[in-house]
Amino acid sequence: MCFSLAAALLLVFTAVSFGLDGATGDNMGSFQRGDQVAMIGLGVVGAIIIAMFARPRIEADATGVRVRNVFRSYELPWPVIRAVRFDRDAAWASLELHDDETVPVLALQAVDRDHAVDAVRALRALHDANRPPTAEIGDGTGTPGKRQPATGEA
Repeated sequence: MCFSLAAALLLVFTAVSFGLDGATGDNMGSFQRGDQVAMIGLGVVGAIIIAMFARPRIEADATGVRVRNVFRSYELPWPVIRAVRFDRDAAWASLELHDDETVPVLALQAVDRDHAVDAVRALRALHDANRPPTAEIGDGTGTPGKRQPATGEA
């Protein structure tokens, strides 16, 4: 769809550029060959921007996740990912990282309905199968520790 729209935009700008010829309405100026080339150039830029929206993709395997969004890509190993989220009111899925950051996954959008839900479930299954086991927080022996009071706390 994006590539069709990009091609249509380029064709429209090219057709308009051939119509830019001669004097303007009140003979205040005239269109030159450079104006036509600039119009085609604007069509090319617009087509590239539209085509970039076909770029989002996600790939996952035992080593981690590769997310490619419109303008940025991420390669994340499973240990840095805390959770795969797809909130009910969210437009797309996201990866919640252990450092409290989130990475949007534009390839899995709510408008894709069942396909997106199935893909998120598969991603969660891969995450559960490949994340390292979590250790208990405590004294290093694996047994839970007591909560230490913060400074100034009684």
